[in-house]
Amino acid sequence: MEKQPPAWSRLLDLSDKALAVLLLAPAGLLLSLIIVYPVLRLVYTSFFSLSLTSGLPAEFVGLENYQLMIEDPVFWETTWNTVLITLITVPGALVVGMALALLANLPFRRQWPVRLSLLIPWALPLSFAGLIFAWFFHSEYGVVNDVLARFGIEGVIWFNSPSLAFAAICLTIIWKTSSFMALIILAGLQTIPRSLYEAADVDGAGRVRQFFEITLPLLKPAIVVALIFRTITALQTFDIPFMMTGGGPGTSTATLAMYIHQNTVSFLDLGYGSALAVVMFALSMCVTVIYLRIIRTKE
Repeated sequence: MEKQPPAWSRLLDLSDKALAVLLLAPAGLLLSLIIVYPVLRLVYTSFFSLSLTSGLPAEFVGLENYQLMIEDPVFWETTWNTVLITLITVPGALVVGMALALLANLPFRRQWPVRLSLLIPWALPLSFAGLIFAWFFHSEYGVVNDVLARFGIEGVIWFNSPSLAFAAICLTIIWKTSSFMALIILAGLQTIPRSLYEAADVDGAGRVRQFFEITLPLLKPAIVVALIFRTITALQTFDIPFMMTGGGPGTSTATLAMYIHQNTVSFLDLGYGSALAVVMFALSMCVTVIYLRIIRTKE
């Protein structure tokens, strides 16, 4: 009778596809535990009326939380504020980050101070950045009003005006996130061969033409990656407006993440808060799918 080989030796004869599935199975299981299960649990909770302050047990209400959301003016206001912050700060951070990356990529004798300066805003905690800029825009002893006064311009009360408060928040977010964009774009710049620019110099192409015909096309993958991460985090904006204005005046600067926090942490309404979180998760996934489709069409 022919002797069967041991089980461990048969693993060496697996096909490439079977071996890939076997090796990826632990990572897939871990992702299921820390991502898939919480998301499914969130969706499940959104179908219940679950308020910890009422003392009543959870009751299945179907789509009632989502119906309440449609009729909730604060939901629409905070969602619009979130979308507007995304539309303003993501392109703003991209433009500023591109300029910083190009500056950091110049052949300085000592490049580390320039590149270190890019890390400081990115490494700063979001809540700390919000506190710093809340002081900058303070109406009585803020730096911004002090600078305006030195130029003979009367200071303004930034956080009493919805439009001015919103502008201050957007400027803060752009300052905080542009360094992140710059680091990713700088990494993309490092992969562009210098020989392309040398050949362009021989052909008589100027710096502007080199940027649009060499730098920008080759930077598109890095830019798309930066936009994906920045857009998703912009849709989840919480710390900076929370620390600067607390959502005020009224709810004019409140974001969807702040409204979720208010319902779940302050009001302990887990059912409605979960429904709001599902909507924010869906927005993030839609943006990711759109970016991935853009990448596929350009390949």
